Amino acid sequence: MKLQYLGTAAAEGTPGIFCQCDLCVEAIKRGGKDIRTRSQAVMDDRLLIDFPPDSYWHMIRHGLNLPAMEHALITHTHEDHLYLNELFYRCKGFCDTRSHLTLYGNDALVRQVAIYLQQNHLTEDAARLSVVELTAFVPARLAGYTVTPLLAAHAKNEKCFIYIIEKDGKRLLYGNDTGIFPEATWRYIKGLRFDLISLDCTHGKDREGSNHMGVPDLIDIKQRLTREGNADKDTVFVATHFSHNGGLLHHQLEEALHPHGYLAAYDGMSVQV
Repeated sequence: MKLQYLGTAAAEGTPGIFCQCDLCVEAIKRGGKDIRTRSQAVMDDRLLIDFPPDSYWHMIRHGLNLPAMEHALITHTHEDHLYLNELFYRCKGFCDTRSHLTLYGNDALVRQVAIYLQQNHLTEDAARLSVVELTAFVPARLAGYTVTPLLAAHAKNEKCFIYIIEKDGKRLLYGNDTGIFPEATWRYIKGLRFDLISLDCTHGKDREGSNHMGVPDLIDIKQRLTREGNADKDTVFVATHFSHNGGLLHHQLEEALHPHGYLAAYDGMSVQV
């Protein structure tokens, strides 16, 4: 399986929109891996993970065949992970796509899609869009993958998900946005070995753990994942979903993360397992 990181930033991007902090000013000067768009990924060029406001740019910059996409996992409904207004342009008159896009996620996703369709006087057929509610800890088959939603430690007013994604004997854990996992999630994954574990690093150099994570949290969580049989020497660990408020440019993230066995994701990076 190939996981490509299309965007690797937190909600405001890096540089942060409207921000003039030292890191954002330096990121603009450096360009390259220090420019980060809102978080999105794609499995094997066919299964989207999240739909942020930067999806259009990801299509252009990374050659994403967005018109042909038929399946998208949504972690939660915060606007930097679900920008429904963009999906209006799937309607006839704006495009000639022949695909039907299905969004998979939590109960909040189902409600928001229903509101979106009602406000725009659309049926699912007219929108070329449908939604399927997933249940925490219940595996589902979609797009040739087995996908299991796990509970995240994130928004208090929404049942946010992180995901196990499995295919052809390979298993990965896509783990942002979340702090240190809830105990129900730890119980479910105990003993499950992952080939790739992708985790949240919103807070950069700082510890947080309740809603997002930073480098100190990633060091701790890797130790527990290894201790509980989720990871071994061959497991690939990746940190993503970075905020400029975390205080680290890309080369500084590498310096902080590499000694602990983590890759620092950047926009466009691919990992094959």
